[in-house]
Amino acid sequence: MPELVFFSGTMDCGKSTLALQIEHNRSARGLAGMIFTRDDRAGEGKLSSRLGLVTDAVEVADGQDLYAHVVDHLSRGGRVDYVIADEAQFLAPDQIDQLARVVDDLDVDVYAFGITTDFRSKLFPGSQRLVELADRVEVLQVEALCWCGARATHNARTVGGVMVVEGAQVVVGDVARSADEIGYEVLCRRHHRRRMTSASARAAALSPDVLPVTAT
Repeated sequence: MPELVFFSGTMDCGKSTLALQIEHNRSARGLAGMIFTRDDRAGEGKLSSRLGLVTDAVEVADGQDLYAHVVDHLSRGGRVDYVIADEAQFLAPDQIDQLARVVDDLDVDVYAFGITTDFRSKLFPGSQRLVELADRVEVLQVEALCWCGARATHNARTVGGVMVVEGAQVVVGDVARSADEIGYEVLCRRHHRRRMTSASARAAALSPDVLPVTAT
């Protein structure tokens, strides 16, 4: 039976790499897929991995009906044997419903990839709807690591290496941005709660010890 599968994990855990692998495996067997994405780091209409792999995709717009897009492609004589939706956390809940309809009404597998929570540890609306609707939720087993070496479970937004907890939910950035730009870093829960990024940890380590005060 066709399924809606949600592959989730933190940033830097290989979601887009897996999406590209699924695309490669199926296209190599003669299957035709449709790839949706939104706000990919490589630019509009691209699905990319940090390993350097990239392929073309349909850039999803606000209010776009994904079910109608697939049906229109089929009505023009095209094939769609499977659908991949990367950066699915940025999709609206209604668009997740449309992907579920692709599975139920068109008998097409849909593979969605995305992070579950934002930099404030709050669920993205798209990810929340996927958790509610997906036939399966798969947590990726390639573990991203916090700077301390522990398993990273949270996404942090940084400005100049300092973690920030306010601002718009969606600000496009990457884990490879320079220190003076808006970027992202994956942290374990302990250091996310303490707002301790790798930069602030280095700064603390470099701070001179306070000398004890002795009476003269």
